[in-house]
Amino acid sequence: MAKRVSLREFQESVVARLKTLPATHAATTKLGIQVGDTSWLVDLTDVSEVLPVPSMVNVPLTRRWFKGVANIRGNLFSVVDLPGFLGDESVQVGLGSRLLIIHPRHIVNSALLVNRMLGLRNVQGMEEIAPADPAVPWCGPTRRDQDGREWREMRISELVQQAPFLQVGTI
Repeated sequence: MAKRVSLREFQESVVARLKTLPATHAATTKLGIQVGDTSWLVDLTDVSEVLPVPSMVNVPLTRRWFKGVANIRGNLFSVVDLPGFLGDESVQVGLGSRLLIIHPRHIVNSALLVNRMLGLRNVQGMEEIAPADPAVPWCGPTRRDQDGREWREMRISELVQQAPFLQVGTI
């Protein structure tokens, strides 16, 4: 019988294995996520954990993209609906939806709600088709993989510093 492994144990083992890889390989591997209809790449070091979506408590007088707070192992996390924040339709939470816990070095107890995970991607084999837009500091270059799929790079460290991201209240 196969050994059962929790999602957290699996993620910790993946992170441990990535730390043993040469720095050049780890730097070229990104986490693929779907936000609305767009495919994004996120640096693995910007995310501390990926979870199925837990129940959330709504917070009144907040923007429509602020989904509220979630209790994750006894700690409250603010949850931002990433597609909603970017102006797309809000995530319809389903089996594939995920919560990306932002690494605490960027912002404490914050999470991004995304439509689904698309797995690990190696950007080394992708062609850069558009440079980063200096007007949008949290958005890196756009790349195309060998299958013709376009990927935008998200700079979470920049995103969480933007005033609109930090100002969730409507008053």
